Amino acid sequence: MSPPLILASASPRRAELIARLGVTPAAIDPADIDESPRRDEPPQVYAKRIAAAKAAHVAARHPGAAVLGADTVVAAGRRILPKAEEPAEARVCLELLSGRRHRVHSAITLIDAGGTARHRISTSIVAFKRLTRQEIDAYLAGGEWHGKAGGYAIQGFAESWVRMLSGSHSGVMGLPLFETRALLQAAGIIASVADDDA
Repeated sequence: MSPPLILASASPRRAELIARLGVTPAAIDPADIDESPRRDEPPQVYAKRIAAAKAAHVAARHPGAAVLGADTVVAAGRRILPKAEEPAEARVCLELLSGRRHRVHSAITLIDAGGTARHRISTSIVAFKRLTRQEIDAYLAGGEWHGKAGGYAIQGFAESWVRMLSGSHSGVMGLPLFETRALLQAAGIIASVADDDA
């Protein structure tokens, strides 16, 4: 019998994505932690640290359960873009991403019922078309950007701006399914099939 799985995230996207693996968390318990980047912290390191911290924070409340924490970071070079809360913040992000490539680091940590932590990260490269001021204005008016890393949601209208994506589409959405499935198998949450990759 597999242990109950706790999803340490309030993101409806992550709940939707994990359901694609045939997994329904026993509970959703978001971690309330300080997500401020450290001085000069590289985006990939930051994503790993926050995913691990979320999982550890929630695992302390659920002994005997497996806990999955995740964090997704949009980075322009070494600059970590915020989860936009205001239109002006989203505009700065979109103007920065317009016509150029950026990286999306999606880190996950799974702490199993015995307290063992396993970590994976998916890094994708996304390239946007050059955005006009009118396109940005219309996108901001629609509100899809709110609370999204980098000020956009690839699962919405912003997907029509993507001229190239190398990596994991689900990772850019917030939960890389290839890596998540591997961790869930390792923890006994879902069955592992010997000839899976044959």
